[in-house]
Amino acid sequence: MSVISSDPTVHSSAATSALLAGRLTPVHEAALAGASHWSADSVIYQIYPRSFRDSNGDGMGDLAGITLELGQLAALGVDAVWLSPFYKSPQRDAGYDVADYCQVDPLFGTLSDFDLLMDKAASLGLRVIIDLVPNHCSDQHELFQAALAAAPGSPERSMFIFRDGLGPDGSLPPNNWQSHFGGPAWTQIKSDGGTPGQWFLHLFDSTQPDFNWDNPAVHAEFERVLRFWLDRGVHGFRVDVAHALVKAAGLPDWSGTAWGGSSEGFPGHLAPMFGQPALHDIYRRWREVLAEYGPERILCAEANVDPLERMADWVRPDEMHQAFNFPYLTTGFSAPALRHVVQNSLNAFDAVGATSTWVLSNHDVVRHATRFGYDGGGPRDGDGIGSADVQPNLPLGRQRAAAASLFMLALPGACYLYQGEELGLPDHTTLPDEARQDPTFARTGGERIGRDGCRIPLPWRGESPAAGFSDAATTSGDGSAEATAPWLPQPLDWQSYARDAQASDPTSHLAMYQHALATRRELGLGTGSLQWAEDFCSERSLAFLNGDTLVILNTGSDAMDLPHGTVIARSLPSRGDNTQLESSEAIWLKL
Repeated sequence: MSVISSDPTVHSSAATSALLAGRLTPVHEAALAGASHWSADSVIYQIYPRSFRDSNGDGMGDLAGITLELGQLAALGVDAVWLSPFYKSPQRDAGYDVADYCQVDPLFGTLSDFDLLMDKAASLGLRVIIDLVPNHCSDQHELFQAALAAAPGSPERSMFIFRDGLGPDGSLPPNNWQSHFGGPAWTQIKSDGGTPGQWFLHLFDSTQPDFNWDNPAVHAEFERVLRFWLDRGVHGFRVDVAHALVKAAGLPDWSGTAWGGSSEGFPGHLAPMFGQPALHDIYRRWREVLAEYGPERILCAEANVDPLERMADWVRPDEMHQAFNFPYLTTGFSAPALRHVVQNSLNAFDAVGATSTWVLSNHDVVRHATRFGYDGGGPRDGDGIGSADVQPNLPLGRQRAAAASLFMLALPGACYLYQGEELGLPDHTTLPDEARQDPTFARTGGERIGRDGCRIPLPWRGESPAAGFSDAATTSGDGSAEATAPWLPQPLDWQSYARDAQASDPTSHLAMYQHALATRRELGLGTGSLQWAEDFCSERSLAFLNGDTLVILNTGSDAMDLPHGTVIARSLPSRGDNTQLESSEAIWLKL
């Protein structure tokens, strides 16, 4: 995959415009010059700390490792980094079970290490956004431990959602809600005498009790947490399961999906544990808190709700700045489906004066280089892939991933990148079961493979142990330095994807991303416009104009003819032929 730097034939832009005249469908107008917030066209890079870079050789990524490699991300051309949780935690759910929101887990370093990271980012012109997990905490958090020690009805218990059980002896859960990780969403505790006691709610793992956001004390606690990190200079927060904090009064039964998505007979907007109206008052207040620290600070919602019009509610002018576009993430490599979701996204977010976001991968889903290696969907429909499953066609998946990424980076709005996607990394689809750590695997008895496959430690240097993920730390008997094996094993071919090898290859995934990001910035595509170029839209292809840049994606099985224009970027190496676009390829043309 590369950017084409040869001299393509340059034709008259007026002639090409005439060719397109009358066959353009406007969807989105360009932002007024100087009118957009920095986040409106931002490219934000997600760092999953435990898998990014290990500086001390213990097999676990850390804050110092992130600091070591921030220069690589600045060179890539992103505007900001988003750090997944690094807080003190028992690590039952990879840090999303927080025991102390204002301390760094020793696995990742110290608060001093965080401050050094912030200083380095500032020197490179990178903003830093951190994950906030306000729906639930770890059962080791001091507030939950106090709740367990207190009596039913006490102020301590009211910080969480405790209820008496059903049935004559209270042995049945308070309702039928299911955990997103599998199994019941309720766990019964024991009283001091060892007899069964109340039940507490956990929409995720049983070690992750949900906070009670009907309690003003919970609001005050999280305002304290916000200010702690804002005082340390962070530029904002990605809010985990932002749609889940408030539950419907009475906690009524729900027989729809555990994650609140729409299913037959159970539309998502009726899910009692997601998307409640009172949520918006919480985020309006948080927006006020962030405003005290200046206009640079942002909130981004992980609000997995449908339809898109509901998602746009989170980014009204007095609430959040961004919301992840999950419908776009889950759209396959299909021209009609992509057209539908892009148009609906821009219409929905434009209606509230917000920017749309675009994302193809994150730490919770199968990487798009693997997803696109299947025709007709993967074997597990969004869950992880195991060694017993049909394996993806990786060359095809990576080719499609490059095309999908180039298409995405030309869209007006903000983009989120997941660490390693700029290398074209696939999932580890043959990870041994004994190595798996995702609680979904254990809670479902292996029925759900879980998310470990997309969280494998990154390859930095192909000729180094662990592909350069870990620096040597321990000393062996012969005096040589060694590093502990990474916390998740890397595939045997991981070295072939290493950043150092790709950095010297002008046809690599990395080269394509670097050029596309620089060109996106230079041409102002993030604040640009979108018009469908109908002459190049079909069941097998999709094309749009952003300003005078024509973007074409070929999702079909055959090559297609190209219009005249100057090739700006291309997702496949040049064949010396700028008259055709190959199958599973994308291109940017200057008109």
